[in-house]
Amino acid sequence: MQDSIFTKIVRGEIPAYRLYEDATTLAFLDIKPLLPGHTLVVPKLQVDQVDELPSDDYRALFETVQKVAQHLRTTLGTKRSIIQVLGFDVPHAHVHIIPANSSMEYFEAVGRHVESVKTGEPYPYQPTQDELMTLAKRLHVD
Repeated sequence: MQDSIFTKIVRGEIPAYRLYEDATTLAFLDIKPLLPGHTLVVPKLQVDQVDELPSDDYRALFETVQKVAQHLRTTLGTKRSIIQVLGFDVPHAHVHIIPANSSMEYFEAVGRHVESVKTGEPYPYQPTQDELMTLAKRLHVD
């Protein structure tokens, strides 16, 4: 399998706004977020599907998801951390964590995002590099 963009991020070949890292996983801000704080959690081991991970890596991935989701919800003051496993865009297992205050807020953000993909218009929520850097510092998990 060819190295994914996430594998290159894990190795530090491509920059990312890192929030958390341990021996097995990495969490970083999505650069095309649905809502502020939208984070991706990836295993350092590249496999295409989450269910292809060895059991220890699978458990480590979801332990990191839990830790980061709780941290995002607390730090941002949102009611929920929505957790999604989709994996269509990048052939590297990953979990999305999307802080939101209501299902309507989330679904409206998804709708705007999908519409921009269909029309080729810019993504509706495009934070600047400075905004992402500031958010990453605020959301860093110790």
